[in-house]
Amino acid sequence: MDRVSSAENQPPVKTAGFNRALPIVLAVALFMENMDSTVISTSLPAIARDIETSPIALKLALTAYLVSVAIFIPVSGWMADRYGAKNVFRTAIAVFVIGSIACAFSGSLSAFVGARFLQGMGGAMMTPVARLVLVRATSKADLVNAMALLTIPGLIGPLVGPPVGGFITTYFSWHWIFLINVPIGLAGIYFAGRIMPEMPGIKGARIDAAGFVMAGLAASGLVFGLSVTSLPVLPMWVGLLTVGVGLVSGLFYIRHARRHAAPIIDLRMFRNPTFRRAIMGGTLFRFGIGAIPFLLPLFFQLVFNLTPFQSGLLTFASAGGALMMKMLAPSLLRRGGFRTVLISAGLIGGILIIANGFFTAATPHLVITVVLLFAGFFRSLFFTSANALVFAEVENKDAGQATAIAAASQQISVAIGVAIAGAILEIAPIFTGVQLGQSTFVIAFTIVGLISMLAIVPFFFMDRNAGSDVSGHRRPPPPEDPVAQQPPVV
Repeated sequence: MDRVSSAENQPPVKTAGFNRALPIVLAVALFMENMDSTVISTSLPAIARDIETSPIALKLALTAYLVSVAIFIPVSGWMADRYGAKNVFRTAIAVFVIGSIACAFSGSLSAFVGARFLQGMGGAMMTPVARLVLVRATSKADLVNAMALLTIPGLIGPLVGPPVGGFITTYFSWHWIFLINVPIGLAGIYFAGRIMPEMPGIKGARIDAAGFVMAGLAASGLVFGLSVTSLPVLPMWVGLLTVGVGLVSGLFYIRHARRHAAPIIDLRMFRNPTFRRAIMGGTLFRFGIGAIPFLLPLFFQLVFNLTPFQSGLLTFASAGGALMMKMLAPSLLRRGGFRTVLISAGLIGGILIIANGFFTAATPHLVITVVLLFAGFFRSLFFTSANALVFAEVENKDAGQATAIAAASQQISVAIGVAIAGAILEIAPIFTGVQLGQSTFVIAFTIVGLISMLAIVPFFFMDRNAGSDVSGHRRPPPPEDPVAQQPPVV
């Protein structure tokens, strides 16, 4: 498929009405996805007991969703170009809802994992397609404001997900946490049909089928293989073999992408240094952040003996901090620029992750809430800045590729973060002598926090004015030395 021509042939979108309508559409996709992930993390022990498996083994369900999203995100841009963004978006919501119903009726680990994979197929299309339309319709000067504003509805999911999911799991049944998506999804399909701008598909657009298969094998092999190696579900050699298949497929894809005129994931995008650093930094940060929704509820429920509802009331504080940050991100970027903000947010965010491990049952809940509130603030500041930096120096015709690469890297890195967390919880007891005790979680939070801090390294070498058209920050040139301007004395 000729991605350049397809992007250029897309009909223009009127920005004036578009920015007012898109939050309603994004609210459905982001709300369902974010609420779903936080609800599952809070209810993990209860679900594990009901389907007769362990909470650690159940992380396969979290990984299955992320693997599915990683596989199908690269094809989301082609689907939107071929069949039209509105049609793809509405179909994706329907698939997500069907997957949610399947989750509610799952009675075994394998059924639950399969249902989550189906959900991931829908999730792979919802947010990236809507965001692609947003990027193509918004000027660079308004991009930070637009992204901050349009992601606020999605933050409602993590805000209400933990307490609602914990309440339902504690006093009713975990099955109902998935059925919530049914009325929300139906409303989303309706409003998308009424509000989302028309962007007709392009007939004859061809897909890079071979590249899709190789990229899918690479992503799924790496993420699934890393998960299996840390679980007692399958033998260790199965995980190592799957990781090997993923690595080999990745190498084959790199060779394929260099030769193909229009690969499904165009690696030439990484020649742009700003784009490359944004992807690298965001990926490293998510290695650590991806572990938090898995670790924190387990920590509170298994070590502190809190109910899912009590655990949810604590963990939702981070979403509150993220919601507060959305109002401040544009002004902070204007003052400090991408480089300063990303380095500061990455460093502080990593430190606050490590702090989680030092909570004890005697720690006042107010202290825990404040720490999680600030953690959510700096985590969201980093992600909002990194996501905007991805598109800061990318031309409009390459927005589809940038969206696909960014979304795929996000999901893969989060999945790897979950796999890392599970591996730590399996290995740490060998050194501590305690199975899933306080000392085990201290090690886990410290490791993932240090990994998150590595995200600041790529930005140390970035120009201070990089992405200034988006951030609005421009560092003034150094003042001229008046002495140096004097003519030499003869």
